[in-house]
Amino acid sequence: MKIACVQLDIAFGNPKENFKRVEKKIREAAIQGANLIVLPEMWNTGYDLTRLEDIADDKGVKTKEFLVKLAKELHIHIVGGSVSTKKKNSFYNTMYIVNNSGELIAEYDKAHLFKLMDEHLYLKAGDSKNIFMLDEVTMGGVICYDLRFPEWFRAHSLNGAKIIFVPAQWPSARIDHWKILLQARAIENQCYIVAVNRVGEDPNNQFNGNSMVIAPWGDIVWLGNEEETIGLVDIDLNLVEEVRGRIPVFQDRRESLYK
Repeated sequence: MKIACVQLDIAFGNPKENFKRVEKKIREAAIQGANLIVLPEMWNTGYDLTRLEDIADDKGVKTKEFLVKLAKELHIHIVGGSVSTKKKNSFYNTMYIVNNSGELIAEYDKAHLFKLMDEHLYLKAGDSKNIFMLDEVTMGGVICYDLRFPEWFRAHSLNGAKIIFVPAQWPSARIDHWKILLQARAIENQCYIVAVNRVGEDPNNQFNGNSMVIAPWGDIVWLGNEEETIGLVDIDLNLVEEVRGRIPVFQDRRESLYK
C-alpha cells in the first residue's frame, strides 16, 4: 500500500483558500502514485475557533462532497485529516474517510479535547471509536491530542487496526513529545502509525511538521521536515502479523488486572 502524507500550511480562518490548497496537494499525491492520501487536522479553518459559527462546515456537507468527488475521480482512498464542523448546534473536530469508489465509509469526532488550545470552550467531544476497512485491511483513526491516551490506541488495535492514522496540529514547542509518543504507540500496539502534522503558524502557535510513518517495530519509515511536503511511503502490511507473532503482546494481556 502506497500512502501519501500531505504536510501543508493552513490559512487561518480561510476555508476557501484551504480547499484550494488541499485539492492541489491531493492531485499531486495521486499523480505520484499514492493509493491512500492522509491530510492534517482542522485543515479547513485552522484553530480560528472564535469564528466557527461563520466558517465551520455545516454538517460537513462541503468537505464530504469535496473528498468524495476527488476520491472517485482519482480512484484513491482519502483519510481526510479533520475539519471543523457544525452539527446539531454544536461544533466538532471531525474526520471523514472516503474509499476509492467515492463512498464515505467512516466519520469520527475527536474524543479528547485539548484545553491548551481552547478546544473544550468551543467544541464538543465525540464518544465513539473510529474503525474502518480499506482494501480489506482494518484501520483506525484518531486526532492529535488523542495521542496522549494510550488506552484509546489500544482500544483501536484490539479491534483489529493494523494502521492507525493521526492527523494533527501539534505545536513546535512540544514536537519532541509528538515523535516519542508516536513511536511508543506503534511499538506497544504492534501496528503502523501514520501521523500527519501541519506546518506554518497561526496567531498563537508555530507548527513544524515532522509528520511520521512508523513501522510496528518502532522504526521510522519516513520523517517529514519543517516545510510543506508530500511524503510517499510504500508499507508492507504483512509486517504487522509478523511482529505480533514474534512477541504475542495481545495474547499475553491480563485484562482483569487493568480495571
